[in-house]
Amino acid sequence: MGRLPRRAGKMMELIVHPWPGPVPAPQDGLFVIAVSTSVERPRAREQIRLAARAALASVLGVDADDILIDSTPGQAPRITVAGDQSTIGCSFTHEGGFSLAAINLHGAVGVDLMRVEEIFDWQAVARDYLGPEVCATLAVTPAAEHTLAFVLAWTRHEAVLKYHGIQLAEWSEEIAALAMPTRSALLPNNLVVSLACRSLDPTK
Repeated sequence: MGRLPRRAGKMMELIVHPWPGPVPAPQDGLFVIAVSTSVERPRAREQIRLAARAALASVLGVDADDILIDSTPGQAPRITVAGDQSTIGCSFTHEGGFSLAAINLHGAVGVDLMRVEEIFDWQAVARDYLGPEVCATLAVTPAAEHTLAFVLAWTRHEAVLKYHGIQLAEWSEEIAALAMPTRSALLPNNLVVSLACRSLDPTK
């Protein structure tokens, strides 16, 4: 787990647990696991869901077979424990053979992962999807930090959308109204992860 420079935006601690590994210790009901997965997305989805079931089972002290994760495109995944629908929230994200699962024992959560690398025409992408406020912030960001600042803004945006179970859409006043607390961290291999959850304290 790494820390991002404070000039890159509001930063708070975010711990990512390698899996398989020690049982994650939830913080306010939240924990994130990282898994090396296939670069093929269908296989990666299968692998991270199996890992999420195993990690959650370890946290809850139940058998992994008692946990089911139902995923419907355009909706947040739903978790069933021992046949009962639960309020436990989860979210998944993938980037080139590396996948994360964020789990919130107390409700919804959203997570997104992206590599920090040059992005063609990111200004137009920011204008279409991130809105005027983010564009204004990026415009005054030093040129050397543009790529990192954009990746931070993008992953936070996607994490918020995933929290609400909403598919990616161009910026609108309705999308802007969904804003909520996020945490971000810089992981190995130039990966940035952002997590969105109502329980996060934006003052920390």
